Amino acid sequence: MSNDHSKESIQEHIRVYLMVFGALAVLTVITVLASFIEVSTSEGIFLALIIASVKASLVAGYFMHLITEKGMIISILLLTVFFFFIMIFLPLISYTDSAGTHVPWVDGQ
Repeated sequence: MSNDHSKESIQEHIRVYLMVFGALAVLTVITVLASFIEVSTSEGIFLALIIASVKASLVAGYFMHLITEKGMIISILLLTVFFFFIMIFLPLISYTDSAGTHVPWVDGQ
């Protein structure tokens, strides 16, 4: 997006913002519909994180103007997201590895 303040440029910005708003509205409806799907807890968490990540990317990219920033900022953001998902899924992996086995520290026995 340019720094031009002409009428056409402003209308283009408004059109992009409305499209992003529409995408966020559709993703919100998908989030609500996904809550009615019968899946396991870990699959539900994964699905919710995917939808939330797409929505957060749209907000950060367009409303926070990160889509027009330099590549270094984007690469740092992607690296942060990568490590975020690792930190989120580490406890989940630990829990699913011990599913069905007795874990003494869980029930205090």
